[in-house]
Amino acid sequence: ALWRHIYQPNFGGLNSLLRVLGVAGPNWLFDTTWALPALMFMGTWVSAGRYMVIFLAGLQGVPQHLYESAEIDGASWWQKFRGITLPLLTPTIYLVSILTVIQSFMVFTHAYIMTNGGPANATLVAILYIYRKAFEDFQMGYASAQAWILFLIILIITLVQKRLEKYVYYESAGGAA
Repeated sequence: ALWRHIYQPNFGGLNSLLRVLGVAGPNWLFDTTWALPALMFMGTWVSAGRYMVIFLAGLQGVPQHLYESAEIDGASWWQKFRGITLPLLTPTIYLVSILTVIQSFMVFTHAYIMTNGGPANATLVAILYIYRKAFEDFQMGYASAQAWILFLIILIITLVQKRLEKYVYYESAGGAA
């Protein structure tokens, strides 16, 4: 309901802000050009907090003594970021990239509630199409086949991402046995 209000063409928050800037805002959810980007922005905004928490946990896992050693050696902030932070965040970046790709294929709720696939099927995402085939057209077999194809697409993309794991730096635990 909040996002519908934000995207409302006459009194919505986004178009009101654009009017203040002297720009006429579009009819966000009912324009075939802007409906999908509006849903994409909403999905990004909704997911941002989850990924910030994951990145915060990754940042908190970077040992402070590495920064202290780098400062003693005279490293700049860029050298510390490039040589310490970024390599030690690669497991987090890897995880978030896999989760984001999978989530991007599994978008249903936003498209169903906000536009129901409209206008003119501009926001008809794969999962919503499978849902329609299964529960509106009652073509369960066809929908099941589509779901399997979607699964295979996600699996292939994830396996491609898995090949990129060789660029992920996993810090060894170290310590005596």
